[in-house]
Amino acid sequence: MPNNTRRLLRGIGLVCALALGATACGGSDDGGSGDKKVSAGDIEAALKKGGSITVWAWEPTLKQVVKDFEKDHPKVHVNLVNAGTNKDQYTALQNAISAKKGVPDVAQIEYYALGQFALTKSLDNLSGYGADKLAKTYSPGPWNSVKSGDAVYALPMDSGPMALFYNKKVFDKYKIAVPATWDEYVEAARKLHKANPKAYITSDTGDAGFTTSMLWQAGSRPYKVSDDGTKVEINFSDEGAATYTRTWQKLIDEKLLAPVNGWTDDWYKGLDNGDIATLVTGAWMPANFVSGVKNASGDWRVAPMPQWTKGDRTTAENGGSSLALPAAGKNKELAYAFVEYANAGKGVQTRLKGGAFPATTKDLQSKAFQDTEFPYFGGQKANKIFADSAANVGRGWSYLPYQVYANSIFNDSVGKAYVSNTPLAKGLKAWQDASVKYGEEQGFTVSQ
Repeated sequence: MPNNTRRLLRGIGLVCALALGATACGGSDDGGSGDKKVSAGDIEAALKKGGSITVWAWEPTLKQVVKDFEKDHPKVHVNLVNAGTNKDQYTALQNAISAKKGVPDVAQIEYYALGQFALTKSLDNLSGYGADKLAKTYSPGPWNSVKSGDAVYALPMDSGPMALFYNKKVFDKYKIAVPATWDEYVEAARKLHKANPKAYITSDTGDAGFTTSMLWQAGSRPYKVSDDGTKVEINFSDEGAATYTRTWQKLIDEKLLAPVNGWTDDWYKGLDNGDIATLVTGAWMPANFVSGVKNASGDWRVAPMPQWTKGDRTTAENGGSSLALPAAGKNKELAYAFVEYANAGKGVQTRLKGGAFPATTKDLQSKAFQDTEFPYFGGQKANKIFADSAANVGRGWSYLPYQVYANSIFNDSVGKAYVSNTPLAKGLKAWQDASVKYGEEQGFTVSQ
């Protein structure tokens, strides 16, 4: 391996350590078994022979998928382990890879974090298992998130095409029209807060995931990454970023955003009593309304994501996870068989029944899925809106190979725009500069 690449991988280990508290990302100079060719016959033979695999995941619908998989393949045992949610699991996974001990055969990894594991050669390239033949199985957003060049590093498990969740009861009370554009959204924010100073159009105290999703929809492409992940460009000065900052700055300057952190008790209370009137987020949100905003059942509805240009239909993704095969795992054939079963086979229907949102095009387009009525949303067939959003996700989005770290420093830069006089555009430039500096320190070739 060339010396500069060795240096880069060592640097990525440091990225992981600082971002997640792990000792190293692990990986090896030899990489994983990305060149291994595994036929359908090999997988079938492994299923008949049987064995055991360990799956690390926090997604609740996988519990039933495991039971069904074991019933279909009685000689196979799946040990499903919740090693923590997102960052906690990533820390545990990276520690296991570094120690070369206790590495699971399958791991749940969110799309934004996938590149970091792939670059350190901690994951198998699943093209050798036939995963590259599944491209048309998935909607564009999730599929593009799991591949790099010809390599496929995971299979999409779910997706988060964005939509506007709004409190119809509040909108009706104050005679506010559902906004179709972001300019209309700002006007709705003004009208609502003027009518009721305790009510806000939404809450936003600065969130990296939400901000990048909004940039994505606006046409900004701040991150460009080479196929091998060693060269990156970071630039928040394109027109898409300017479009977003011009609009969102109005909401910040006019104090039209609820100063409430997401996923807190106060946030749920605001959604419940109408003080927070909308959320713009991924299609996975309905289950959280049902469980966390119970008293407002029937008050909320779903509408398409507001547009930057009237009549457009472009959306973005927010959230979503995949299932990957760590390179240091064992029982590769059985592991891939489970991943394909869960994310492209019978397990998809099981997960849908459990409330998951699909990444599979067939299910997104099915009549049964789109005709599903949501009692919480007044019987609305919200999946029609979600499916349309999934089909119109903007193309060409990339995350940094060290996005986990970049997100961790968001509030040190962009976050200042929410608590001081720092303009949002200036905050993005500070985030860009900090991300460039860190990337260079870790051995990446970075331009801006």
